Amino acid sequence: MVDDAGFQRLLRLIASGDEPQVRGLLADEPGLASSAAAHGATRTDAQRYFLADVGHYVYAGDTALHIAAAGYRHQLVGELVDRGANLRAVNRRGATPLHYAVGGAPGSTRWDPDAQAATIDRLIEAGADPEAADKSGVCPLHVAVRSRCAPAVRALLVGGADPRRKNKSGSTPLHLAVQTTGRGGSGSGAAKEQQAAIVGLLIHHGARATDRNARGRTVAQCVRDTALAALLR
Repeated sequence: MVDDAGFQRLLRLIASGDEPQVRGLLADEPGLASSAAAHGATRTDAQRYFLADVGHYVYAGDTALHIAAAGYRHQLVGELVDRGANLRAVNRRGATPLHYAVGGAPGSTRWDPDAQAATIDRLIEAGADPEAADKSGVCPLHVAVRSRCAPAVRALLVGGADPRRKNKSGSTPLHLAVQTTGRGGSGSGAAKEQQAAIVGLLIHHGARATDRNARGRTVAQCVRDTALAALLR
C-alpha cells in the first residue's frame, strides 16, 4: 500500500515539472507509477488539492499519468507507461489521463500546444482510448473542442476520435465548436482563432452541419457567428 501523503507529493512534483525528483521517487518506489490517489478534491475540501502549475485539482482515483498528461509532460508520460502506468485508469469522475491531456486555455502561460499534441500522440500510440467517455458521457474530443485547443483536436482526430460522437446531452463536437462554451477565456482572441481552426478540422474529418442535437437542432441552426457560419457551407 502506497502512502497517500507521499503519493500526493509525487503528483505535486510532476505538476511542477521537477522530473529529476520524480524519477528518483519512482526508482525508490516503483509502485507509485501505477498507484491512484485515495483522496482528492470535493465540494467541501478542494483548495488543498489544487495544482496551480497545471491548473488542475487532484481527484480521488487520479494517477501520476493523469497529472503528467495534464502538464503535457510527454517524456514523463512515456516513462510512466513503461513503468506500468494504466492508460485507461479513471478517477472518481470517470476521466482518463487522455481527458486531462486535451484541456487547456489558449493564450495562457500554461498552454503549450506543441507539448500538448505530443502528449496526446504518445498516449494514443501507447493504447489510450480516444473514445473513452467519463461519467458525464464526455469524450476527450468534447473536452478539446470546449477548451478551444485546435492542436489537441487535430491529434485526437488523427488518433481515431469520432468527429460526430455525441455527448450525454446529445451534442456533437461541431455543435460544441460553434456555440459559446461558458468556459473562462473562451471569448478571447486566441480562443476564437482556435475555434475557427477547430470547425475546419471537424468538417475536414467528416463532421456534418446537418447533425442534430438532443433538441433536434442542427449545427447550422445553432451557429450565431457569421464567420463560423461561412465555414459550414
